[in-house]
Amino acid sequence: MKKTFLIITTILMTTFAFAQGCSDAGICSIGHGFQSGDKNFKNNIEVATIFGAGESDVKYFSPFISYTRQINEKIELSTKVTFSTASGSFGKRGAFGDAFLIGKYTFEEKNKKQWSALLGWKFPFTTSNLKINGYSLPLDYQSSLGTFDLFLGANFKYQKWDFNAAVQIPAFNNNKNSYFKEFSGTNDFPTTNLFERKSDVLFRTTYTLSTKDQKFTFKPNVLFIYHLGEDSYENVFGKRINYDGSEGLTINGNLISAYNINKQKSIELSLATPFVVRDIRPDGLTRSFVLALQYKYSF
Repeated sequence: MKKTFLIITTILMTTFAFAQGCSDAGICSIGHGFQSGDKNFKNNIEVATIFGAGESDVKYFSPFISYTRQINEKIELSTKVTFSTASGSFGKRGAFGDAFLIGKYTFEEKNKKQWSALLGWKFPFTTSNLKINGYSLPLDYQSSLGTFDLFLGANFKYQKWDFNAAVQIPAFNNNKNSYFKEFSGTNDFPTTNLFERKSDVLFRTTYTLSTKDQKFTFKPNVLFIYHLGEDSYENVFGKRINYDGSEGLTINGNLISAYNINKQKSIELSLATPFVVRDIRPDGLTRSFVLALQYKYSF
């Protein structure tokens, strides 16, 4: 099992160097909220970072920290705070991104079948209009999309299988981006002035494999994400324009693997690559390389 794990990880890391990574406004990682920790511990702290390369020459370093509290056997609350640094031809800009608050309710298990439900919110720390030397930056350099988003989700667990569905709804848009391609001197990024984003729905299938000593866990999964409508921006004449091709389906393959150091500590590696993508993703979330490394401590 260990040899298989290492071979698959090596192949995927090689593939990811040339592929477009799994990136989104938050829904792609929503399945992580359905994972249950050791019932012997009430608290979990996770520290992680994501390395990535986006459109043109933009590079990303995006750490986050999260805390989960097991209220009782059925109710669990999680919080997460993100930070993102983007650097490229426009310069380097870093800022706090979003805060997440997610609650999960787990129903009683029957015949090795178990349901759980999830409700959460995403709160932006910025209005998505960070600047360098007074010049507006495209969304690729922004640490948040500036939207207050609602998450709703459900998960069905049967033995080693997990099936979860979720929706992410931009309930309130506070995006005040003022980037115009026409005035930037480059065509690398689309105009995103007063950007408005549509909702996303997700369906994910996950299968869990573990070694006999439970030291290694391997979770291959496939995600289907559908963007419900075309995003839009406001042009120089104050007219709202839709991005043709921004609506549609993205299919991602994802590999999550973890090493349990002991009952309280673990390290997790996450890799993803798409099989199907939308024609255009003006939100600046496109990645050509993504690698996420996470440390978890339970107490």
